[in-house]
Amino acid sequence: MGILSRLLNRNTAAPAQVRSYDAATPARTRFNGGANRFSSYGPETVAAAPSIRSRARHAAENNSLAVSAIAAWIDATIGAGIIPTSQHPDPETRALLDAYFLKWARRADASGRGDYWSLQAAVVKSQRIGGEAFLLWRGDKLLHLPPEQLADLTTDTIAAGVELNDDGAAVAYHVHPIRPDALQATYAPPIRIDASDMLHIFEPAGPGAVRGVSPLAPVLLLLAELDGAEDALLTQTKTAALLSVILTNQNDMTGEDPLQDGQGLEPGAVLRLPGNWNVSTVAPQQSQQAGEFLRHLTHRIAAGVGVPVWLVTSDVSQANYSSLRAALVAFRQRVERYQFQTLAPQFLDHVWRRVATMAALEHGLTIDDDLFAVEHIPPAQPWVDPQKDARATIEQMEAGLMSRRQAVAALGYSVEKLDAEIAADRARESALGLSFNQHFVDQKASIDE
Repeated sequence: MGILSRLLNRNTAAPAQVRSYDAATPARTRFNGGANRFSSYGPETVAAAPSIRSRARHAAENNSLAVSAIAAWIDATIGAGIIPTSQHPDPETRALLDAYFLKWARRADASGRGDYWSLQAAVVKSQRIGGEAFLLWRGDKLLHLPPEQLADLTTDTIAAGVELNDDGAAVAYHVHPIRPDALQATYAPPIRIDASDMLHIFEPAGPGAVRGVSPLAPVLLLLAELDGAEDALLTQTKTAALLSVILTNQNDMTGEDPLQDGQGLEPGAVLRLPGNWNVSTVAPQQSQQAGEFLRHLTHRIAAGVGVPVWLVTSDVSQANYSSLRAALVAFRQRVERYQFQTLAPQFLDHVWRRVATMAALEHGLTIDDDLFAVEHIPPAQPWVDPQKDARATIEQMEAGLMSRRQAVAALGYSVEKLDAEIAADRARESALGLSFNQHFVDQKASIDE
C-alpha cells in the first residue's frame, strides 16, 4: 500500500462491507472503489439507517451548522404549532370540536413534559435528525418513542420491526416494552402493537422503503470535511504565528538549551541560541483560497439540507432583498410540501381522527366523514417586506385570485376565530364609545397621501 493511499484513507483492498449511502461507510471519504451503485430502497435504507442516525445525532449535537439547519426547518415547519380547525358543516359542532381538541392538546404528551404543539416540534426534530419519528397512543395521550425501541426483527412479513401486508402497508409494529437506554432493554421480547395505535412519520426514500433515513445523510461527510478543514487551518495559523526572532551567537559555545524541559515555541518569543546549536525551521505557507473553499462547503451543506445558506450561517452580508426573497420562496415551497405530504397524512390527520372520535363518543355526535373534515393551519411565514406583501395580498383578494379564508390562513389564523374576535372587538368598542376604526381609516389615508 502506497503512502498516498494511507494519507487519503483509501484502502486498496476491497472493504468487507460496502454501503450505498456514503454517510454509512466506515471511511470519512466518499471513495468506494468506483462502485457507485444503489440497489432496492428497502434493504439499503434498513441497512444504512442505524449508522447514519448515530452520525447524524453526533452532528446535531456538536456541529453548529447542523444545529442551525435543523432549528430553521423546525421553526419554518412548526413554529408555535400547526393548528387544526374543524370543517364540519354545522357551526355548533365545529366550535365544539375545536374547543375539545384545544383542551386535549394541553395534556396530549404522555410524558407530561409538553403539549401537542411541543410534540409536533419533537416529531419534526426526530425526523430531521434520525430520519423517522414514532408516537404510541397510551390511552388518550401520545408517547414519543426512540427509533431504537423498534425490534431489530425481520421475517417474511416483518421488515426492521414493521409488519407489512401484501400491499406494503404497515399493519403492526414490534416494539420492545422497555426503552433502549434501560439496563434490561433487550431482555424482554418485543410486543406486537397494531398500526392504529402507532404513528410512524418519515419520508420514504423510494418504493419499498419501510424505515426512514436521516435527511442529514447527504451532508454528513461534508460536515466532517468542513470540521477537518477548519481544524487544519487553525493549526496552520497557530504554527505560522510561532516563530518570531532567533538570535544566534556564533562566539558563545557555553549557552544552555533554550527549549529544555519540553518547553515549546511561543508567539513573539525571542530565542538566544549559542553558536553550537543548529536550527532548521519549517514555515508552512498560508492558504490563500481557504475562505472561498470553506464558503463553498457551507453552501453545499445548506443545499443538502434544503435550507437557505443564510439561515444556516446567520450571515446575510452577501444577500440582498431579491436574493433573500427568492431563497425564501423556494424554501417555503419545500416546507409546505413536507407539511402537507408528510406531516398531514402520517401524523396530523391521524391525531385529529382519534381526538374527534373521542369528542363524538363523549358528546353523542355522529361519526361520519364530516366529523373528520379538518383544515391544518401552519404557522405564518415572516414577510420579507410587510408593506409590499400585505398590498399584494389585498390586490389578489380584490382581483378574485385569493379568498379571505386563504389570506387569513396564510397568517396562521382561522377565519372563523378571527371574525369572532373582530365582532367581539366591535361590540366592546361600541359599548365603550370608542372609535378606533375611524382613527385607522384616517391614518391610512394620510399614509397613502
